[in-house]
Amino acid sequence: MPTETERCIESLLAVFQRYAGREGNSCTLSKREFRAFMDTELAAFTKNQKDPGVVDRMMKKLDMNSDGQLDFQEFLNLIGGIAVACHDSLILKSPNP
Repeated sequence: MPTETERCIESLLAVFQRYAGREGNSCTLSKREFRAFMDTELAAFTKNQKDPGVVDRMMKKLDMNSDGQLDFQEFLNLIGGIAVACHDSLILKSPNP
């Protein structure tokens, strides 16, 4: 039986694969696939953005090799950044012992 961490990794892989390859390369997210991912999986974030260009700028910043696609490593940089921000937010909210 997989551990909680193993299930989380499986979920990340499954979500990436669900969006990657809808058009073209199944190992990367195109700009349109990334937008679909953000609008569906992180809808609360995208709906709260006043600037419509924020998702495009995120894609550009995450695209470390500037090929116009996000591979799994580049995708994980996004997930890791969000996880760190959530963790930092929890630490700020928790009362000091």
